[in-house]
Amino acid sequence: MQTPVTTASPAHLSIAAPSHRRATVLAALMAAAGFALTILAFYPGYLTNDASFVHGYVQEWHLGDWQSPVMTMLWWLIDPVAPGSGSMFLLDAALYWLAFALIAATVARRAGYAGALVPLIALAPPGFMLLSMIWRDVLFAAIWLLAAALVYPVAERPGLTRAALRLIALILVGSGILLRPNAIVAAPLLLAYIAWPARFEWKRVALLFIPALAAGYGLIHLVYYDILDVKRENPLHSLLVFDIGGITHFSGENQFPVAWSAEQQDLVLNRCYEPKLWDSYWTLEPCTFVMARLERPDDRIFGTPRLVEAWKRALTAHPLAYIEHRATFMWTFLGRYKLVLELYHLDEAPLSHNPRFMALLPFYEALKETIIFRVGLWLLVAIGIVLWTWRARATPSGAFAIGMAGCGIMYVLSFAVLGVATDFRYGYWDVLACLAAIVPALIARREMRALKPAA
Repeated sequence: MQTPVTTASPAHLSIAAPSHRRATVLAALMAAAGFALTILAFYPGYLTNDASFVHGYVQEWHLGDWQSPVMTMLWWLIDPVAPGSGSMFLLDAALYWLAFALIAATVARRAGYAGALVPLIALAPPGFMLLSMIWRDVLFAAIWLLAAALVYPVAERPGLTRAALRLIALILVGSGILLRPNAIVAAPLLLAYIAWPARFEWKRVALLFIPALAAGYGLIHLVYYDILDVKRENPLHSLLVFDIGGITHFSGENQFPVAWSAEQQDLVLNRCYEPKLWDSYWTLEPCTFVMARLERPDDRIFGTPRLVEAWKRALTAHPLAYIEHRATFMWTFLGRYKLVLELYHLDEAPLSHNPRFMALLPFYEALKETIIFRVGLWLLVAIGIVLWTWRARATPSGAFAIGMAGCGIMYVLSFAVLGVATDFRYGYWDVLACLAAIVPALIARREMRALKPAA
């Protein structure tokens, strides 16, 4: 006669048998090996153009809102460890592998040697290779990954430890918002997971969404403008310029609040618009005259209400042209080849002296135009994870997988309205969310079956 099992308590799911303890140790060792491999392959990292500006701000102690002032301050704190790109590279790599180590160990406690799959998946090129680049997008994604990874092991363990880890996770989520302000749209799903890590309930997310959005906006304003008093550089107005340019192109009518010469008018209507980035109006010939005029000192438009009003008029007058512009941008972001690794000046960079990185370059060149470096693929993977795991959403692993993948989906979709460039790095958070969620999604149904009464 079989003894019925009524439920699977937290202890039942998490107390490790000897084999599970060995699997946990193996998973942790594999993650440590991954960290070591990252150092060997990519140290000291590549200082991208954006990162060069931020590191320059560290030297000058310039705090502005175009590049995150939080990254500037953080870099100032850690720069003595390995001056230049090395300090930020080490931080990114440490956050990345610590997060995957926690996820791997948790999966190992729940499903034995399945935990060893997690650090192997973390070596997938779309996640692993971008660690060589110093970008705030990489730092942001690693911080949010760690926020979720800290809560997953204690999802069903009430007490001070879980409370402390959830508090740290909340601080990390806030730090990510301060690094990437547009992430406020996706933050509610991650916050909901941190608040209720044992099960996912969409009604809770819906109730939390607007308050979390408001809190994220308030956090940015409080830290940027009240506490740090950063210089206002109007980064949001780059979006307005991009939208006005797109509406101008698709409507066939100039929507900028200025009169152009005949030659400039032809360029603005037919040649300036580039759906993959707004820089075509700023730093790329032949259309640098657009931003030069909008920023003309004696009649400045960029950063003023005049540009906002022009954007409103263009959107009201030509809504279909706006939709066509945003759809064209989004297709380019999701489905077209775009910049993956920024290696414009590799020959002059310290990373070029790393023979292991140079040996990996042909491998990267062979892969960079394949589907694995398309943001659209990772959006589909995230949707697939949510659909696969939905029935098991009342389990800790199911809640983790849905919370991560759902957050990645919201982050990518936010670019349909907020995006101004299509580099692969802008989808990096979705990539990490998917890589972290794959194995928990696979074991979630096992947990669901364990929670049901057995005959």
